[in-house]
Amino acid sequence: MSKQAKRIQAWTGDRNAAHSVDEAVKLVKANATAKFDESIEIAINLGVDPRHADQQVRGVVSLPSGTGRDVRVAVIAKDAKADEAKAAGADIVGAEELVERIQGGFMDFDRVIATPDMMALVGRLGKVLGPRGLMPNPRVGTVTPNVGQAVKDAKGGAIEFRVEKAGIVHAGIGKASFTEDALKANVTALIDALNKARPSGAKGVYVKRISLSSTMGPGFKIDTANLGA
Repeated sequence: MSKQAKRIQAWTGDRNAAHSVDEAVKLVKANATAKFDESIEIAINLGVDPRHADQQVRGVVSLPSGTGRDVRVAVIAKDAKADEAKAAGADIVGAEELVERIQGGFMDFDRVIATPDMMALVGRLGKVLGPRGLMPNPRVGTVTPNVGQAVKDAKGGAIEFRVEKAGIVHAGIGKASFTEDALKANVTALIDALNKARPSGAKGVYVKRISLSSTMGPGFKIDTANLGA
């Protein structure tokens, strides 16, 4: 059994207490005391069973305060669309040659965007990108003819969310150096996006539990009955 980090063990408060978003953000920031700028992460347990097609939850949301991360974007496009992607700030742009590099093990990127006409090529990458959650998908805006805007969105704070097998959505929503207001805005934006993405098959309580934590710090529960508090 793995040992808990000293900072987590040092927290002597009530581990089961549910806090308002304001309180949870304040506590997370206060306990993010590592020598580096810790990431702030959220885990949201949804009342869905992802094994059923009508209970899948997936989408994209633009975090108003950004992510605090330098997102490396790869774009699979050619000709004018490749030029558009480069102008928008894409880190890697290519067509057949980029697909071959990825098939060969190249993975130096955080997001992959493709134009619709490239999907015949991109389909070859399903076994490589799929397990990493990087496969381009029109449902989350990563297969689009408007590659310039997609690159800007990815660089500016747009994140993808997807429910895992256990019914949990994990996402990074900023850094410990962010202000409390900035973190709260990101938390609220993600929860709003999840509510809008509620699938038709979800019955009963949809947002069951929410926990906010930093890379090295303890987690703090958010009161799901009073998310606006």
